[in-house]
Amino acid sequence: MKILVINCGSSSLKYQVIDSETEHVLAKGLCERIGIDGVLTYQPAGQDKIKYEAAMPAHRQAVELVLKQLTDPENGVLTSIDEIDAVGHRMVHGGEKFACSTLLNDEVLQTVEELNDLAPLHNPPTLVGVRACKEILPDTPMVGVFDTAFHQTMEPKAFIYALPYEYYEKYAMRRYGFHGTSHRFVAQRTAELMGKKPEDIKVIVCHLGNGASISAVNGGKCVETSMGLTPLEGLIMGTRSGDIDPTCIEYIAHKENISMEETFEIINKKSGVLGISGVSSDFRDLEEAANNGNKRAALALDAFCHHVTKYIGSYVAVMNGVDAIVFTAGIGENAPGVRAQVMENFKYLGIEIDPVNDSIHGDEQMISTADSKVKVFVVPTNEELAICRDTVEIVTKEIVTETVKKVLGK
Repeated sequence: MKILVINCGSSSLKYQVIDSETEHVLAKGLCERIGIDGVLTYQPAGQDKIKYEAAMPAHRQAVELVLKQLTDPENGVLTSIDEIDAVGHRMVHGGEKFACSTLLNDEVLQTVEELNDLAPLHNPPTLVGVRACKEILPDTPMVGVFDTAFHQTMEPKAFIYALPYEYYEKYAMRRYGFHGTSHRFVAQRTAELMGKKPEDIKVIVCHLGNGASISAVNGGKCVETSMGLTPLEGLIMGTRSGDIDPTCIEYIAHKENISMEETFEIINKKSGVLGISGVSSDFRDLEEAANNGNKRAALALDAFCHHVTKYIGSYVAVMNGVDAIVFTAGIGENAPGVRAQVMENFKYLGIEIDPVNDSIHGDEQMISTADSKVKVFVVPTNEELAICRDTVEIVTKEIVTETVKKVLGK
């Protein structure tokens, strides 16, 4: 099957076309500034990027341009849009309604729309993208892969907030967690690298990027994760504060004489390592500044590593042990200094980091020594491939079901 994978933002649309049999990416790209002036980037496998401005007043036009580029006679990778067997969509928030990927019919889309209050910045543009695709490709199956789904195996004691229980009953206020597609992919790949079945190991996945989260995966199921009702809870991140005393929000609003909306803008977009350092949310900039004597940049790095360490330690306790700790995403894959600093605190687990760690930037590699009791890995995440695999599985099941119905005359 040829699967089109789409990830919609409010003014952007990332896409890949993947051959599910070989799992090779045939082409990928990005539509930016949708609703403004529009910029499309397109890159066929093994070729240079093509980038040009194009009018994209809405997501529908962005999807049309992507399909036009994919079928372009000169540099397209498809002869016709009919070659697209299914479309897999990254869906951010499925609430408690969706514990797995699902076919996106009208009923499902209505349910997702009812969850918009839980993810007002993410779910609405995703729905716009899905509906644009359904208009242009009405006979092509659409599958939704939810960021929150993998974490739905957490027990109530892990996801409940210590608020009046009625708020959970009335408003579904609880910890949901995010980056679930990445956590699931990386945990499964780690099991493969260890020659084990996912159900036989305990893994801590550190998805460390500008948005960062950690999960505890016991027997292939998530039992704890750091993000909460929204992606704001948990680790210190690029521009998000992560865990803070909730009173800080009211305190800032009062002292600065600003609204709650303005305060949350600060907590989400001006905090994290950017807020501590005053330099950047990019760890490459922070490391350079710290090496040049910038104390606030060094503090931001130390605080980040401390919080990652704290979460890993607590998750070892939650699972009563751990077999592997794995780093993924932009920082996890490309910051050997961060990995080394975090792992320095876990020698009591019998972990020794191999010097090869210093040279690993985006490569799949075990970075602990062979005799380490707990293994440590770098595993590049591939959410698009995970979405592709889920899409194929859901569509194949649907085809089989429809075939059986026809055979039985139902």
